[in-house]
Amino acid sequence: MTKRAPLPYAIPTRARPAEAPKAFDSLGAYPRIRMRRNRADAWNRALVAEHRLSASDLIWPVFLQEEDGCFPIPSMPGVDRLGLGPLVDAVGEARALGIPAVALFPATQIERKTEDGDEALNPDNLVCQAVRAVKKAFPDIGVMCDVALDPYTSHGHDGLVRDGVIVNDETVAVLCRQAVLQAEAGCDIISPSDMMDGRVGAIRDALDRAGFAQVRIMSYAAKYASAFYGPFRDAIGAVSNSPGNKRDKRTYQMDPANADEALREVALDLAEGADMVMVKPGLPYLDVVSRVKDAFGVPTFAYMVSGEYAMIKGAALNGWLDGEAAMMEALLGFKRAGADGVLTYFAVDAAKVLKRD
Repeated sequence: MTKRAPLPYAIPTRARPAEAPKAFDSLGAYPRIRMRRNRADAWNRALVAEHRLSASDLIWPVFLQEEDGCFPIPSMPGVDRLGLGPLVDAVGEARALGIPAVALFPATQIERKTEDGDEALNPDNLVCQAVRAVKKAFPDIGVMCDVALDPYTSHGHDGLVRDGVIVNDETVAVLCRQAVLQAEAGCDIISPSDMMDGRVGAIRDALDRAGFAQVRIMSYAAKYASAFYGPFRDAIGAVSNSPGNKRDKRTYQMDPANADEALREVALDLAEGADMVMVKPGLPYLDVVSRVKDAFGVPTFAYMVSGEYAMIKGAALNGWLDGEAAMMEALLGFKRAGADGVLTYFAVDAAKVLKRD
């Protein structure tokens, strides 16, 4: 975000107590300073708004299921897992609303999960089938695929586990193969969410060697070990909800206490070839979004994660919040912080509001 030029006038400070009676006998001392004038009418507020939200700022994360139909996710009211038929219909609706891209996440059947996540390398797995179906129906919509092993592993971790340790380099080798398979299926944006060191550069090299130089990488550059992912793990059927596994993820996801470290992570991913970067979660880390955008000036995205969605949606269903207003205010907050776009489960709902208004 660019620095603003100094104001050509001084902002009045509060008068000292001794001067208060003289200064505030009337407002005549400040005849020109009326901040409320620009707030008085909706048309004027629109003219002077510093930030705007549009449907083109949104990426819609969608959960997949092998069985056809729609399957409600209890911890995310209003969000369903979708079979391939309903998925294509839903993507068509999103496209008609002006949403430019969707992100696909699979709920892999338990019998397909293994210690090493072999299903991630199946060219006919659920994600690859979904990518092909969506791109066949709507070639002009962007499709984003997560690169990590947690939907496919029996232990629920994002990487391979050897003697109780999530191993880095061996995991990266598998992620490269996974990324190429997704690109072959038609994926437009590869999004490594695993937080292994060096994986962006390795994936970029693998894609380029396989003839996919045009496929973009949006790295989960600053992904925190957050308590806000719980509903997501429910949605994909991950098995990493035990306290022990949550603690283990802290060995590769970022410490919520750290912000300077996020800048180092982003710098490394950009140097390795990332086209875009992401901060995850979103609302608790708006300071990180702002710092990343200020420091690098690159396309910067935030992920409004499942727990953030569930909080707003749950409070709205209980009558504690105006859900629509809270949704739009939260999304606008991402833009104000410097995000170029937001991954959000509210994408379709928000796009409908924007179209209506």
